[in-house]
Amino acid sequence: MRLIARDAPIVVLTGAGISRESGLATFRDADGIWARVRIEDVATPEAFARDPGRVHAFYNARRRQIADPAVQPNAAHHALARLARAWPGGVTVVTQNVDDLHDRAGTPNLIHMHGELAKARCGRCGAVTPWRDDLSVETACPSCGRAGAMRPHVVWFGEMPLAMEEIAAALDRCGLFVSIGTSGSVYPAAGFVAEVRGRARTVELNLEPSEGSRLFDETIHGPATRVVPDFVNRLLGPDGRGSSG
Repeated sequence: MRLIARDAPIVVLTGAGISRESGLATFRDADGIWARVRIEDVATPEAFARDPGRVHAFYNARRRQIADPAVQPNAAHHALARLARAWPGGVTVVTQNVDDLHDRAGTPNLIHMHGELAKARCGRCGAVTPWRDDLSVETACPSCGRAGAMRPHVVWFGEMPLAMEEIAAALDRCGLFVSIGTSGSVYPAAGFVAEVRGRARTVELNLEPSEGSRLFDETIHGPATRVVPDFVNRLLGPDGRGSSG
């Protein structure tokens, strides 16, 4: 790998593959979540309007899963948090994941572009609230007091991802773009590599080649808990403060 300058900003995109070794299912693998549940039934605004009870049950189960004491940040999460704290040029981590494992690993400058499972949003007043319990159609909004409009603070299919202007600015100035644990099939995130290609170095760290693997300057394939810490160590160098080049 050609080393980058210590002052070059880095953008890291993460997907479900980084959390797989923490015990959370991915979405688009053969045995993933969308192989067992139809997107149209649980992950669209139309599904919520049609059967909010079913949608709440799906996300309540997922919220309980991330609260399981056995589900903890793994070596890949911790390595990225270390990189983000140590890299002189600054690191922006953009995650497609709605789990809280990056947060618990202590990652600074973190953007949850698809929302957060551990938060709820009121469809009437728009208030976003930390939320660890189940939601139901009877749940009242802590801010406005009205019931019937609380929903998971996640981006459903057909909705606009969050913080896109902030992400675009980070991509525009980055010198290195790293994609970790993504299928390369969900847009707009799948298009980030094409946006920066030619003006920033691009690296894919994935269990296997993604759909857009050919667009990257370098691809490293293997379990996230091995390839991510190895890559971070190569970037930071023997002094742990960022190699120059």
